[in-house]
Formats: sequence, C-alpha cells, structure tokens
Amino acid sequence: MSTTSPNKYPVLHNAMWPGLVGKGGPGAESAIDLETMLDLTAAAEVDGIRFEGVDLFLFAPHVDIDSTDDDLMRLTDRIASRSLMVGSLVAPVWPPTGGGSAMGSEEERGKFLTQVRKACSIGSKLRDIGIRRYGIVRIDSATSTAEWATDPAANTRKIAETFREACRIAEDSGERLAAEGEICWGGMHSWKRMAELLEMVGRPEILGFQADMAHTLLFALGYNAPEDRILPDDFDWSQQEVLYQAIGCMTRALRPWTLDFHVAQNDATVKGSGSHDKTGRHCLPHDSNGKMDIVRVAGAWMRDDAAKPTRVFQHICWDGCMFPNDVMMRPSTWREILATMIAVRNAHGWN
Repeated sequence: MSTTSPNKYPVLHNAMWPGLVGKGGPGAESAIDLETMLDLTAAAEVDGIRFEGVDLFLFAPHVDIDSTDDDLMRLTDRIASRSLMVGSLVAPVWPPTGGGSAMGSEEERGKFLTQVRKACSIGSKLRDIGIRRYGIVRIDSATSTAEWATDPAANTRKIAETFREACRIAEDSGERLAAEGEICWGGMHSWKRMAELLEMVGRPEILGFQADMAHTLLFALGYNAPEDRILPDDFDWSQQEVLYQAIGCMTRALRPWTLDFHVAQNDATVKGSGSHDKTGRHCLPHDSNGKMDIVRVAGAWMRDDAAKPTRVFQHICWDGCMFPNDVMMRPSTWREILATMIAVRNAHGWN
C-alpha cells in the first residue's frame, strides 16, 4: 500500500466517538476520554503524513451538548494545540442522550429537534471561532425498525416531517445535515428506504446522506429488510465481482445524496440489541474477516458514474466503533488506519 501522497484533498479525519460508543455501561469497558483520543490521533504518522482533523460526538464527557461559549473556546484550544481541525458533528438525538424519536409524540419530536438546534448552534460557533471550515451535523431517525414497522407508510411520513423541520433549523444556522445509513434505525434501514426518505424530505441542499462503508455493506445483505437485499442469503464471498456489482447498485442510488463519508471495514456480521438491533461490526482495515477491498469500495462512493472524483467531500473520516480498548490504545492501530486513509485519498482524491 503506497503512502506517497499525490493528492491534498479530501483531508483526513479520525472519529472521536469510538471512545464513547459501546463504552462505560454495565459490563462494558470504560470510556476513553477525549484528550486520549486526540492524543492518539495527533501522534499517528505515516511517511510524514498525519490526520488533519477530528469529527466529534456532542455528548458528555467528550463535548457537552450544552457547552457554553467558554467551553467551546477551551475545546478549540485543545484541538488546535494538536494541529487538528473539526469537521462533522454527531447530534445526540436519541432518547437516552436527551433526544427523542423522530416519529414519536409531539414531545419526543420536540426533544429530537432541540438536540438538532443545539448541535447546529455549536457547529456554527465553531465555524465562527475558525476551528471548523467544513462538515455536517449527523442525525438519524432515533427509532427502532420494530417501532417503525408498526405502520411503515405513516411512520416514514412522520420522520420526513421531523427531518424537514430539522432542515429549517440547520438552514438558519448555516449548517447541513446528513442522515447516516445504519440498518438499526427505522425508516433508514435499507438502501431503498433511505433513498425514499431523502426524496420525501426533498431538501437535498440541506439534508443528505452520510455513507459509512461498514454500515452500507449491510444494506446489500438486507438483514433488517430482506425484501431490499441485493446479495443472496447464502452469498459466496469469494465472488468479489458480484459483491462490487451489488455495491455499485447501492451507490448509484445513494451517491447523489451523499454529503459525508466514513471509511471503514466490515466482516458482514451484525451485533447489538434494543434500538441498536443488528448494526454493523467495524473491523480494522486488514482484519482477516473483512469483506471489502477498502480502496476499491471507497471509489464507488467518491467517484461518479464516469469514474471521475466527485470532489463532494472536503474531508473523509475513519469510523471504528466498538473496537476493544486495548486495540484503540495501540499506536500501531492508528498508523494502520491512517495508511488506509492515505491510500483512499491517493486513489480517489484531488489537488
């Protein structure tokens, strides 16, 4: 894998939320604080190339959604002191984090929109400070597939209504939103349902799609939407060309909506329970069980139908949720990931 860098863009970011997601609960490993995640990111280097920024989860103890202006200045100082920028922000729209279902009661939808409003305000302030020049605010429906399935048509309409109101909030703050395609979220749990929802909202200049390679692979397998699967249930993973044809079918439908992109690997298994029932299993880039040629699949998202770089993303981000702490604390982990990100940029980026 060559790490010589002919391209400057898109810039390379690391996600901070793997230090929190799946951590800190009963029976779980302890959370990794933001300072440590920043240090691990800033220390990674491959042939003189480093990560250029981070994407943030707006949830304590990393970044409190109710941060004051002074809090944000201190956050900026901590990030800038490591020569990093801020890109995309994750709004904590779920009930356990203070939000509510996008298809729920008026009160629940109000909580959802309050979290979007707070996240957009933080995003705008970080732009004004100068630490953030690009990136989106990430949302999802904050409801399970089982709840959505009680009345698919009506529930999708309700999610779309909530998302349209979220668009108005984002527009007022000069922000854009991206809904992450993850199969555990109702109304967004298949590639067809995701496209349908985005079209129903109808605000492509404000609301788009966040593609995470680990999650979108599962769209092709249809774990939570068998009717929309592209690959058969007994798919033979040695048939790589069939796999990439399936991924191409999916990306042609969703690439026009895609505003934000996560590089990731997946072993095609699922995990989770409750609201996170059946979600993607992120792997290290060269995991022996990983199913994708990362650079090749990234090209399906980063190049158009004529194979030209779309130049849509000013940055791309590595997402490695649910890695064990001992893996995350190894400097070699971040060098391996950074080398993969560089290879993606070499293949599909620009100057």
